[in-house]
Amino acid sequence: MNTEMQMLLFTVVLGLVQMLLAATFTAQKYGISWAFGNRDQSMPPLEGVGGRTVRAFHNFRETFPLFAALVLLAAALGHHDSLTLWGAQLYFWGRLVYLLVYMAGIKYLRTLVWAVSLVGLVLLLIALF
Repeated sequence: MNTEMQMLLFTVVLGLVQMLLAATFTAQKYGISWAFGNRDQSMPPLEGVGGRTVRAFHNFRETFPLFAALVLLAAALGHHDSLTLWGAQLYFWGRLVYLLVYMAGIKYLRTLVWAVSLVGLVLLLIALF
């Protein structure tokens, strides 16, 4: 398995961790009855670290399909070079640090780290052209 595919695998694990963290914070706030219920009623948004964790997960869900598509397309085309290598690594490590920084509530650094993961996506895209 090449590095790009390893980063894809690690990113899937990161997504699962984020999903479990978000679900745990949500269940703690709204209770087990809500967590196992139909969720027909709207609940107020989570605040603090729980809310930041949920928002980080939603942000992850916006960018992950792009990352997965680019890595899988590169693999299908047999394209493996320094741009795909750097792109995949920047995306994964950027997303990991983004989660930690967002959970910690560090405002400006969060945006900078998000930009690192975006650079990873752009590098992957450039490599395919």
